[in-house]
Amino acid sequence: MGEVSDNMLSCYEDFLAQRRTKNLYRKLETCTNERGYINFSSNDYLGLSKSREALEAAYLYGFEGGIGATGSRLLSGNNAIFKELEQQIAKDKNTEAALVMGSGFQTNVTVLSSLLDKSVLGQRAIVFFDRLNHSSLYHAILLAGAEMVRYTHCNMDDLSRLMERYSTDKRPKFIVTETLFGMDGDVQDIGRIVTLTHQHKAVLYLDEAHATGILGKNGYGLSTNFDLSGITHVVMGTFSKAIGVFGSYIASSTLIKNYLINKCPGFIYSTALPPILLGAIMKAWETVALLDKERKILLEMADKVREFLNQEGYNTGNSTNHIIPIILREEEKVLEVKKKLLEKGIIVSAVRPPTVPVNTSRIRVALCTFHTNDDITRLIQGIKSTKNLLKDTT
Repeated sequence: MGEVSDNMLSCYEDFLAQRRTKNLYRKLETCTNERGYINFSSNDYLGLSKSREALEAAYLYGFEGGIGATGSRLLSGNNAIFKELEQQIAKDKNTEAALVMGSGFQTNVTVLSSLLDKSVLGQRAIVFFDRLNHSSLYHAILLAGAEMVRYTHCNMDDLSRLMERYSTDKRPKFIVTETLFGMDGDVQDIGRIVTLTHQHKAVLYLDEAHATGILGKNGYGLSTNFDLSGITHVVMGTFSKAIGVFGSYIASSTLIKNYLINKCPGFIYSTALPPILLGAIMKAWETVALLDKERKILLEMADKVREFLNQEGYNTGNSTNHIIPIILREEEKVLEVKKKLLEKGIIVSAVRPPTVPVNTSRIRVALCTFHTNDDITRLIQGIKSTKNLLKDTT
């Protein structure tokens, strides 16, 4: 190889070596479906990924429309089911319109950066940004070149103070936040957020990836608990977690939907979701509204696990939902605990920087409706067996 390419490859090797040294190296591991293992790392919160009704709908729509979309939605991929699905999402999200897109990461990056586009707005926007927001939201703002003003996680007093500091600045203002934080299990104060959005004439962008299916009216996200009609708002959610399939959606005004169709590169130049997936999404989305009992049991189960962990002195942060972090801080300790639990047939996630901030490495426990009381007992017993490793020593 040439000298330049050799130097480039050496840089990549150095990067990987540093990751290994810091216990931050990642590798793909085949997920086991063997009997005897209990999976507490899945985002399939409602168990809908194995829904027989959704599978049957996927087969029917796939048989009729095919397994591939054949093109983008602006070419040959705009199957009739898109209109039906988007109308239903808009109705359930209390918005004028909705737009179905690809992965959640793709949607956040391409939609938010399009909304912040300086060439359209005429100036560089200001984005008030929760410090623990998802990487996709962060990268969207970097891509757009907007000014990012980061406020302390879920601290509305800090957000209010920062927005007041910029109150005389005439540039467009956005507030960007998750509603339910996927690595922490805590919930944003959307009521205060809405008030501040009103007060400062800002645009509100909510990421409901982990809230969709679990929180809000009929499980359709936390935003459904609030009257957002008086503010400009965009709500993003995914079909890949509690809905159990793949893809994402934007719920917004008709104006913003039309703007995205004409401006958003991740929509314009991406192949549409295939009919076989749309059928499953449609059925799973409809099913969500029928699962109030399951959601109640799920959150009660989470309370039980969290109560045990807190009584034993484990650090679960400010989790209030089915996502429970056990914050250990040290990467090496997190990896060792994951290994020990796996030996006992318990699968958990070892979450390390840059997914979470430095010194907050954690075991992430995600509870789902298919977990039984026996599963929870095994989890608790497994945690007890690694007690010396699990305690946060700081």
